[in-house]
Formats: sequence, structure tokens, C-alpha cells
Amino acid sequence: MSGPLKTLFDAVFVENLALSFFLGMCTLLAISRRVSTAIGMGVAVVVVQTITVPVDYLLHRYLLSAGALGWAGLPDVDLSYLSLVSFIGVIAAIVQVLEMALDRFAPPLHASLGIFLPLVTVNCAILGGSLFMVERKGDFVDSVAYGLGGGLGWALAIAAVAGVRERLRYGDAPRGLRGLGIAFIVLGLTAIGFLAIAGLRVG
Repeated sequence: MSGPLKTLFDAVFVENLALSFFLGMCTLLAISRRVSTAIGMGVAVVVVQTITVPVDYLLHRYLLSAGALGWAGLPDVDLSYLSLVSFIGVIAAIVQVLEMALDRFAPPLHASLGIFLPLVTVNCAILGGSLFMVERKGDFVDSVAYGLGGGLGWALAIAAVAGVRERLRYGDAPRGLRGLGIAFIVLGLTAIGFLAIAGLRVG
């Protein structure tokens, strides 16, 4: 396995934004009480991550990085210091446009995902995906694969944690661990499980 497929596999399992880098923890812990809401949040993250990572890649590649403005006769200009604020602006703009488009053309989908889209804007996993993609120095196809894989990995993590937490409601956890205490334990054990996958050598 190589190229975009390897990038996708690594983003989902090996470099999982939630379970390897622990990004988006506040949202993950707050939304993972029920599987239904966790899946809704996961789908929103997949959609936004798949769009924003390639867009931020193009922005960095052709406008912000050192020498990127050579096509405009400004080869010595380096705007990379604006990357962070630019990426945040792109994420907020894309989420807003996506929310308006869903409201206009797909009201049922907006009704199910609309409540999650504002949360995606402030989810640090979305920004982390764009920043990590810049560090990877791949091409546009890699950025699409990494954006999709990063979103799928985060969605998989929140769905797995929500499934366990939902079952634990019927368990007999110690009183002191109920709520966030047991959630942190579940999250840690899930992350350990993903570490086993990270040790695999595929291709």
C-alpha cells in the first residue's frame, strides 16, 4: 500500500487525530454520551475536514508559503506567518457556507447536522488536520486523502467511545468514576487499542 491509500490508512488508524494526538477532546467527551449524536458529529467532522484540508493546502501552497507568490512576480515574499489565522478563517467560512447551503438545498440534512456544524468550527481537530497536512509536504491528492482519513478517524473514535459509554450506563461503575471519570478511562483504553494498529506495517 502506498500513496493516497497509505495516507488515508495512516490518518484513520496510525495518526488518529483524537486517539493519537488527542485533538478535539472537549467536543468528543461532550458529545459521546449517545451513539446517535456521536455519529451526527462524526459525519459533520468528516465533511468539513475533507473540504477544509485541501483548501488550506492550496492556500498555503500558492499564497502563503515562502516563494509561493513567484507567479505574481513576488518570489521573495513569505506569508507563512499568516497560516494559522488564515486556516481558522477558511474553516469558519467553509462551515458557514456549508450550513447555508444545507439549509437552502437539503433542509432535512441541515436539521440533523445543523446543530453540530457550529461545534465543528471550534473543534481543534479540524485545524490540526490542516496544520499536519502542511508539515507532511504532500501533494493535493494526499491532502484530500489526509482530510478524509482525518475526519473518518475522528468519527470512528467518537463512535467507539460513545458505544462503550452507552453500554456502561447499564453497568455498575463505582460512584466516583461515573460520568467523566469512566469516560476518560474508556478513551484511554480505546487509544491503547489503536496503538496496536499503529504497530502494523502495511505494505
